[in-house]
Amino acid sequence: MGKTLAEKILSAGTGNDARAGDMVIARVDLVFIQDTTGPLTIKQFQASGLKRLANPQRTVVFIDHAAPSPTSTLSNDHLFLRQFAQETGAILSELGSGVCHQLVAESLARPGDIVVGSDSHTVTAGGLGAFATGMGSSDVAVAMGLGKTWFRVPESIRVVVSGDFPKGVGAKDLILHLIGRIGVDGATYKALEFSGAAVAAMSMSQRFTIANMVVEAGAKVGLFPADETTRKYLVAQGRGDDYEPLSPDGDAVYEQTIEINVAELEPTVARPHRMDNTALARELKGTKIQQVFIGTCTNGRLEDLAVAAGILKGKKCHPATRLIIAPASRQVLLEAIKAGYLQTLVEAGATILPAGCGPCLGLHQGVLGDGEACLSTANRNFKGRMGNPEAFVYLASPATAAATAISGEITDPREVL
Repeated sequence: MGKTLAEKILSAGTGNDARAGDMVIARVDLVFIQDTTGPLTIKQFQASGLKRLANPQRTVVFIDHAAPSPTSTLSNDHLFLRQFAQETGAILSELGSGVCHQLVAESLARPGDIVVGSDSHTVTAGGLGAFATGMGSSDVAVAMGLGKTWFRVPESIRVVVSGDFPKGVGAKDLILHLIGRIGVDGATYKALEFSGAAVAAMSMSQRFTIANMVVEAGAKVGLFPADETTRKYLVAQGRGDDYEPLSPDGDAVYEQTIEINVAELEPTVARPHRMDNTALARELKGTKIQQVFIGTCTNGRLEDLAVAAGILKGKKCHPATRLIIAPASRQVLLEAIKAGYLQTLVEAGATILPAGCGPCLGLHQGVLGDGEACLSTANRNFKGRMGNPEAFVYLASPATAAATAISGEITDPREVL
């Protein structure tokens, strides 16, 4: 009997025949922490009696969520993280380098890797064909010290994607549609495995966007095959040797199959305060938006900024709507400068933040006022997610975000394309 991507990766990681439902102990190829959950993870590591990292050069400490630090308390957390990295030999990713999940995709994760991080959006690396998942601080601490961890091998749901994206519709609309269709618990502890002609045609940026948000449907991982697109991406990143082809077996067994024709999709928005509270952008016309945020580990890549700049070129943001841009990494920032995208966005009225998480978590830089609404390209719209429980967060694509920044209300991007 054939294997799914999850079963293949975990079989290789354990040296055994791992099947859905099995409990396994697998090697960890990459483990990382960041500056909000990292301090607790380190304290757990120290309390456990572990003395050294199993693999310092595959253990990474990211300073990205509150960077630069807005408070002395967070600055002290950063000092703690820096000291830990220096003492243990872990890799330190300093402020301004970018969001951990983007940097893992750019520089660290490989097809077939098992990746754990103390952040739920660790799943982003599934776009490369890595079994990447977030875990609690205690589990990550043990993985740091032992170089292995336990998993229940997840059952897999196959998502077969066909068709061509219509103008103004993209990967963010697809994943919001899927979450709206199956619900925030529709894939709890499952592997969402993506395949089909539309997946084969997707860029890596689109794959990362989708993989990033599978956890919003409860999934343990979101997995894409490692194919020629993956190889070209790794070569472009100077990591061609990291490529290894990876695909599910033709006779793999899936719990269910979901079919989506992207040609039938429209620009989609998740309304407050749930990711499955979806509606079409055109149905929300008239909803006033005071802040638009384009960035995060979901949609802060070069392709996303290119889409926004293409819509905003020669136009101005609505006077009652502020536009905030946060590139996902220093590499994206530099490439966006070179391509002229940031100049276009600034000329339209945008404020550019350092590469990092920006307003996404609500720690600083872009916290909303009471009663304000933000349309964000991030991955979560929980009550209080952006720093104020009296505010409202809508989620949408970079195209919808850019169109909304122009009109000051939620706008279907097809109206301005």
